[in-house]
Amino acid sequence: MAMIEGHRAIAPPKGVAVWDVDPYDPAILADPVEYYAELRRRGPLVFIPRYAILACGRYEVTKEVFSDHQRFVSSRGVGLTDFSLETPWRPPSIILEVDPPDHGKTRRVMARVMSPGAVARLRATFEATAEALVDRLLAKREVEAVAEIAEAFSVAAFPPAVGLRNIDQRALVDYGAMVFNALGPDNALRRNAMAKAPNIVPWITEQCQRTNLHAEGFGAEIYAAADAGDLTEQEAGLLVRSLLSAGVDTTVTGIGSALWAFAQNPAQFERLRADPKLARNAFEEALRLTSPVHTFCRTTAANTAVAGVELEEGSKILCVLGAANLDPQQWENPDSFDIGRRTVGHLAFGVGIHACVGQNIARAEGEALFTALAKKVRSITPAGAAVWRPNNAIHALDRLPLTLH
Repeated sequence: MAMIEGHRAIAPPKGVAVWDVDPYDPAILADPVEYYAELRRRGPLVFIPRYAILACGRYEVTKEVFSDHQRFVSSRGVGLTDFSLETPWRPPSIILEVDPPDHGKTRRVMARVMSPGAVARLRATFEATAEALVDRLLAKREVEAVAEIAEAFSVAAFPPAVGLRNIDQRALVDYGAMVFNALGPDNALRRNAMAKAPNIVPWITEQCQRTNLHAEGFGAEIYAAADAGDLTEQEAGLLVRSLLSAGVDTTVTGIGSALWAFAQNPAQFERLRADPKLARNAFEEALRLTSPVHTFCRTTAANTAVAGVELEEGSKILCVLGAANLDPQQWENPDSFDIGRRTVGHLAFGVGIHACVGQNIARAEGEALFTALAKKVRSITPAGAAVWRPNNAIHALDRLPLTLH
């Protein structure tokens, strides 16, 4: 069996366009909008020979593949590696990279721990953290918004909610970036990220242990579920790790992208100032527009068909969420930032049983920060060029110089 990038190399299915493109080219990752449009134009599915994979970017097809957990599984890896054929670099996530019935056990625990009531209890803390941060930054005016707003707020808000005693902003953000880069091919981005693993992974693993968590927090509640027999002690540690790998870098990215969108669209920030209750929807619209997680994979569990195309078992499918969220068949004027848009249905948080279990926490964080900005800041303007940081699965900013007036 021929292998490529850790999965079986399939042949192009009949009737599918072949496109000699590298979706992991740093230039595409930094500015993917034209790639997204061309992917949608070429058909419901496209075969990419460089990696012997299929890719989809039209909304309806992407949603079908991404949400049908029976035909298109996550347990064989949400990156290019097929976990049934190669051992992953770390233990698989027992919520993201597992299928029913095992998925149900961990999902129930996480849904209970991160319930609407838990989110409500955190709201006041998030609001106070956001207002204090904005006050400090207004005293400076000139800010590097990725590190000083997006990272600073996300790390000040979420890891304490998990219950971490030892919080290292750089290590937490770098760990998330490493996890997402690892989903791609063995390119320079992945190698450079993985070179940090010997220092970061042991630190993260240690922070996820029961003894390093506060008695109040999501982590302690997860370990309480282990005490009740719902999980093993080891599974509890893996779930806490999943919170840190998926709950920091993605929120950092979403907040940074929303700040960029407001800086580029001053009329929309004026609209938010006039009605701060739009903060949550503004955050959702920024997620739709920029798709912090631009790509996740699924693997066909058996021979099947989608969009009239026959697919063989073991086919890796690149679900390009960024392209789907900009599909003009689904959204009117999809490339515009409209904070009043009805955003229901965007795929930035996923869909189906693997939809982001912490999405309401992320929404609460975004709402708190952009409400504080709307109340305290007159305008947000660029203070230099935005620089995007190529990542194999995350569309993230590296630097965003802004002036807060």
